[in-house]
Amino acid sequence: MAKATKKQALGRGLSALLQQDTPNINSAQDKNADKVVGNIIELELDLIDVNPYQPRTYFDEEALRELASSIKELGVIQPITVRKLEGNKFQLVSGERRFRASKLIGNKTVPAYIRLANDQEMLEMALVENIQRKNLDPIEVALSYQRLIDEIQLTQEELSTRVGKKRSTVTNYLRLLKLDPILQTGMRDGFISMGHGRAMINVDNTEDQLAIYEKILRDKLSVRQTEDLVKNLKTGAIAKPKKKAIPAFVKESKKEIGAFFGHKIDITIANNGKGKISIPFHSEEDFNRIKNLLK
Repeated sequence: MAKATKKQALGRGLSALLQQDTPNINSAQDKNADKVVGNIIELELDLIDVNPYQPRTYFDEEALRELASSIKELGVIQPITVRKLEGNKFQLVSGERRFRASKLIGNKTVPAYIRLANDQEMLEMALVENIQRKNLDPIEVALSYQRLIDEIQLTQEELSTRVGKKRSTVTNYLRLLKLDPILQTGMRDGFISMGHGRAMINVDNTEDQLAIYEKILRDKLSVRQTEDLVKNLKTGAIAKPKKKAIPAFVKESKKEIGAFFGHKIDITIANNGKGKISIPFHSEEDFNRIKNLLK
């Protein structure tokens, strides 16, 4: 698979500004507020408090480890949202799973959207202006649309009017956020186009999505060829290989082994009962960490 690179947060320079002036930026009326609202800031995790009114109290540990592994490889695709408190503190508004997963792998910072007091009108203007930029990738546009819906409380109909796009166009962008993170990153990095992504939206199975993604990259498929491939897959014209059932003793140990190595491992079983354990690594440092665990 083509290696998807981590997309850096847009606001590293803004992060420095925030570190200097953050005690003085609390509302939309304050100096430099316009440089914070609507932008992505790389924010230190230690400055963020979890919302005490968060209704969700249980987080599936295995799903959290899988998300952490994805973040380690691809970065945080969708920034968290925080509310500015007094001084140099912030409160989490949304994205607690991404927040927890980032902490789990030892990250020190996380990309974040920052909300200030009375910033509704400023945020809406900033997001709409951001969408008008010509160099945005499809996922950046989709995330901006989603923020206008979630934080400005616009309907898709209202949103289409504000940004001057057909409602169907807005819907197509939003649906891209349902794709597997690897595909989203592939679009952000230019490995595949929005047309390729749209062709795979109705493929529900993640493994099928990734298999199609691999074939697009390997065979340099056009959007039309990808659409035909998806159509054949859904009509059964392409036979899916039958997988050998994983024995119970393997299932029981897979989570434990994955947790030990800090990665989602892959285990394959041959017809003769023999098998193979695959452990991914993402850098030389990660490889050496795994090697030390085996000593």
